[in-house]
Amino acid sequence: MTMSDPIADMLTRVRNAAKARFNSVDIPGSTLKIELAKLMKDEGFIRNYKFLKDGKQGILRIYLKYGQGQESVIYGLKRISKPSRRVYVKSKDVKSVMNGMGVAILSTSKGVMTDKKARSENVGGEILLNIW
Repeated sequence: MTMSDPIADMLTRVRNAAKARFNSVDIPGSTLKIELAKLMKDEGFIRNYKFLKDGKQGILRIYLKYGQGQESVIYGLKRISKPSRRVYVKSKDVKSVMNGMGVAILSTSKGVMTDKKARSENVGGEILLNIW
């Protein structure tokens, strides 16, 4: 069965696993999802990730991170650009998420990067998601 929005599926799986207090969540793998997991790890929203090869497209296993009292580090995930409505921004219009408490992840001509890096490199692109 084909999926119309695999990134939204990834975010929903992570959101649901964090609410259920799972240690890890398995997601069908792709190159873009691995880049998103890498940025989420670099920004401190997940503990780690691992790509497991199988006979098909592979599985991306994301290890979730929790704070004191088993409270999830991820408070919110929101898909911004969708297949039905793409959202593009110029380099000067890249805004911070929740006054810098969150991160916007963009797909640019220089690769997938956070809003802070896009502002420093003066590039715009498609806003994929916001995480806080």
